[in-house]
Parts: sequence; C-alpha cells; structure tokens
Amino acid sequence: MIARLREKASELGLPFGQRYRTFNSRLAQELGLWAEAKGKGEVFHKAAFHAYFAEGKNIAKIPVLLELAASVGLLEQEAQEILEKRVLKQAVDEDWRLSRVMGITAVPTFVIDNDRLVGAQPYKVLARFVEAHGGIMRRV
Repeated sequence: MIARLREKASELGLPFGQRYRTFNSRLAQELGLWAEAKGKGEVFHKAAFHAYFAEGKNIAKIPVLLELAASVGLLEQEAQEILEKRVLKQAVDEDWRLSRVMGITAVPTFVIDNDRLVGAQPYKVLARFVEAHGGIMRRV
C-alpha cells in the first residue's frame, strides 16, 4: 500500500517521505472541521497532509495537532479544548455515516450522480470526469 501511495504521490508531484506506520486521523478530522469553521480549513488540511505524508508525524497525538493548529494561525488553547472535549465528534461521526451510506471507502472520492472517481487524480482525469457529467472545469 505504501509503495502504491509513494508512486501516486510521485506522479502528482506531492511530497511523500519515509513512512513506516499508519496513524489514526480521527482527531485530525475533528480539528479540521473546526479549522474550516475558522476559515483556516484549507491551510490546516495542507499542513496536516504534509505533516503526515511528508514528515511521517503521528497526527493521532494531540501535541502534534496543537502544533499544526498554531502553525496555521489558530489558537492552540482553543484547539486543545476542541480536542479534549471532542466538540466535533458527532459531526465527524455523521460524515462517516454518510460515507458508508454512499459506499465511499477511500479518500479522496469524487461523486457526481452515482458515478465515482476514487483516489488522487491528475487534473486532466478530474476534468474529464466532471465534463462527462455536464460540468465545466476551469483552472484558476
């Protein structure tokens, strides 16, 4: 699995360091929802991606997540409260429930109508998928 991920990351020009373990991302998902609500979702998700895939950091650990939150301009104390009180646990539970209902078993998964495109894909592949369903892709 790691070899396949490394190959895909290389194809897409994404960073992928030496990883020997897989870590649970549940708390990172909860903190990510909070970061989105604070207008910092994109930068937080990019930071978490880089920490996990490029640096091999354990994003299941609260100190690692607090460091990530602070690195993107979020208040560390507020992030700690979100994590310790599990404020967004139910929201992530609902996201997981919906993914099971929709038959989604991997991320990213792009869904249009009942068709799916699974995995990180080059722009051209994603554009063809969207355009095949009547959409228009524009690079911005």
